[in-house]
This record gives sequence, structure tokens and C-alpha cells, in this order.
Amino acid sequence: MIRELGEVVAVNGNSVTIQTQLKSGCGGCQQQNHCGAGLLAKAFPDRRGVLDVWLENPPTVGAQVELLLPEKAMMQFSVLMYLLPIFALFTGAVIGNWLVPTHELATIGLAAFAFVLSFYGLRRWLRARDARVRTLLQVNLVSPQ
Repeated sequence: MIRELGEVVAVNGNSVTIQTQLKSGCGGCQQQNHCGAGLLAKAFPDRRGVLDVWLENPPTVGAQVELLLPEKAMMQFSVLMYLLPIFALFTGAVIGNWLVPTHELATIGLAAFAFVLSFYGLRRWLRARDARVRTLLQVNLVSPQ
């Protein structure tokens, strides 16, 4: 299970808004001053994620909660998010080269169009899949210590 801690920032009936601190994966790396991810983490140090969930017994505002998501689900969504746009880019380039082999700009344009279209399609598909993600997500109240 992938585990993330969050804080309840709003409660509206059974709908709960949870805010998490987004982490950078390279905080302890020796190369963080030279790689792109380390530089982005320094440029945007206060990134937060916000998630709305429905809970039968909602906690109070300010309560600490633990969010749990199975690794398999996270891996499936990650593979989809990375591989589909790359596949669309290459497929657009191949089709563009097949349709207009003498115009390189048309091939590049069709590849870029397919790439952008894949992000649009993913966005629509993932919005429809939010219900599945919310059923896989477990929210546990963290007891104060």
C-alpha cells in the first residue's frame, strides 16, 4: 500500500476535503543541485495536493488522516500516464510519414497533434475513473499522540 498523510481542511456533510503536502523524491540525493527534479523541488517548495472524498463518519476539520492506495492501482495509472502519450507521439509520426512522406513538417505536426490529443483523452478518461480510485482509496483517522 502507498501511504500518505493528510489533514482535513473542510467538511461538508459526508464530503471531506483532505490536503496533503506533495513530496519530492530526491530530497536526500547528492545530485539534487544538478538534476531537473531537484531544481523543480526547490523552485516550488510548498506544493499541496487536495482531494475530496466521501466518508460515512467524517472527521473534524484539522484531523490528521492516512490515505492508503494499493501499489497495483498506482502502477497501472502511472504506466498509462507515461506510455500512452509516447505511443501516440510515435503513432502520429508514423501515420504522418505514411500519409505525406515528402513533408517533414506535416509529420511533426501530426505527431504533436496525436500527443496533445492523448492528454485530452487521458484527462477525460481519468475523470470518469475517479469513482474507481475513490473506491480503492482507504482513509484512516490518525490517532493523536
